[in-house]
Amino acid sequence: MSNRSSLTVYSRIRMDSGRGQMSIRGKAHIVGAFEHPLREIPGASIAQIHAEVVVGALRDAGLELADVDGYFCAMDAPGFGAVTLCEYIGLHPSFLDTSEMGGASYVSHVGHAAAAIAAGKCSVAVISLAGKPRTGGAPPGGSMRGPAAPEAPFELPFGPTTVSMYAMAARRHMYEYGTTSRQLAEIKVAAAHHAQYNPNAFLRKPVTVDEVLDSRMVADPLHLLDCCVITDGGGALVVVSSEIARDLPRRSVKVLGHGEAAKHTDNGRIDLSYTGARFSGPRAFEEAGLSPADIDYASIYDSFTITALEAIEDLGFCEKGDGGRFVEDGALQAPYGRLPFNTDGGGLCNNHPANRGGMTKVIEAVRQLRGEAAPEVQVPDCELALAHGTGGSIGSRMGSATVILGGEDA
Repeated sequence: MSNRSSLTVYSRIRMDSGRGQMSIRGKAHIVGAFEHPLREIPGASIAQIHAEVVVGALRDAGLELADVDGYFCAMDAPGFGAVTLCEYIGLHPSFLDTSEMGGASYVSHVGHAAAAIAAGKCSVAVISLAGKPRTGGAPPGGSMRGPAAPEAPFELPFGPTTVSMYAMAARRHMYEYGTTSRQLAEIKVAAAHHAQYNPNAFLRKPVTVDEVLDSRMVADPLHLLDCCVITDGGGALVVVSSEIARDLPRRSVKVLGHGEAAKHTDNGRIDLSYTGARFSGPRAFEEAGLSPADIDYASIYDSFTITALEAIEDLGFCEKGDGGRFVEDGALQAPYGRLPFNTDGGGLCNNHPANRGGMTKVIEAVRQLRGEAAPEVQVPDCELALAHGTGGSIGSRMGSATVILGGEDA
């Protein structure tokens, strides 16, 4: 199905929701999740990694390839995208979605899959991601340098790089709100603390605030340890209808709410101090009928420390400008911090496959709600979780996607 046709389905769901007649809340369940265990995969193709993670997620769910009638992927899919991968993997779906929002794509796909299931378009949806930026694949920021983009003649002559754009956002946040490098470093410290318990994490060594500040400067004010890892890898999710989830042996995770947004540059008058989470978060919470205070665990996109800090504010976990103070004193560390986050080590330490972190954010939220995170970082009685993805660049145009997930009784 084309993106235009898919949008027609989603628009109908949203319209019905607005009249109080239909919502995706509780209509779909995540029953399978799989993260590729390797961070360097020189001997496999991207299509092969896609196939491996799809099979892994279906095995986790107790389902087979023949059960799949919905398939979702983004621009990391090689060849002719979803069509190529369906042939390669052996899928025969009646519903396809190739929505592209950069790293937020896979979070948005959870909402899209739930909408398609609620509309009766499919009942077993698989979402996959794969990439090899560490061993020869596309480097970060390639889409930002596309010469055909309408913004290219106005922006490319100035030589923007991925990290420099995020550094501008960090510096602006510091100017507006007094945020410090030490506060940004607290986010890395929490991620590294969690990563030591993940045997597959790319960086497993705990670090201190001073070690973050002593790492070399990459783009002022961001140090090397403020930046995410570059890894090969992939992941997949299986989203099914309530009727199918009921008959499967694994504990399922309920999709409660979903929101998306695109934030613009406002024709050169961009405000770098906030992200699209300001819009996607409230939409997801409204559909779920919940508030930030209800959330037990949060997976928040962390391409850089400033990405996570701004999103924490924009999702409503603290007031705008208070993010620096909010993350101090171990507030993000599981299991007993104020907001346990990214307990797999996140993009800062664990994995950032294909330079896109949205997939792993949902996978770790599923682990928490199933009670299957590493014992040292499992949040006690975790019943409600948020997963948030960021795509594009917070220094220019970006997309945001947020999903609210719950346990079987949520």
